Amino acid sequence: MAPISYITRTQSFSAAHRLHSKQLSNEENQLLYGKCNHHNFHGHNYKVEITLRGEVNPITGMVMNLVDLKECIKLAIMDPLDHKNLDLDVEFFHKRPSTAENLAIFIWWNFQYHFLKNDAWRSSSAKLYKVKLYETEHNVIEYMGEGDLDGEAQLDVTAIKLSGIGINSEDPWSLKI
Repeated sequence: MAPISYITRTQSFSAAHRLHSKQLSNEENQLLYGKCNHHNFHGHNYKVEITLRGEVNPITGMVMNLVDLKECIKLAIMDPLDHKNLDLDVEFFHKRPSTAENLAIFIWWNFQYHFLKNDAWRSSSAKLYKVKLYETEHNVIEYMGEGDLDGEAQLDVTAIKLSGIGINSEDPWSLKI
């Protein structure tokens, strides 16, 4: 077995949102989310770290070419999120609050989708290990693909299944081709 290594790429993006749950009344939303529930939205300069884990290829000396990782991040994160209003422009957030936790989950699944549909990237030993999202300098979320998706989110990853990528029923977080 080749040595295992973790590679991380950091990217920054800017996005606006409003913390608001459709399951709560306006008063409950205001109490829960405070100024982040303002109807005119607010923005963040997010920073995201994408960490992959894999065997170091003895021929290339890499887990994955960082140029390819940069391209996958562009497709999965920058294109759909940078300079967007999360609540209006990203369908995933039409059904759930655009919290940092939900944003990290979206990034995980959208990265998986783009990574696994590319034959060259998918054939490497690299696997998504962790999404670390900085909403602010002090508010940091880490998501590693654990836990069950709610019914709505499960529907949102249907595109992954339809694109030929199966989800192991015993371990729904481990994607397989």
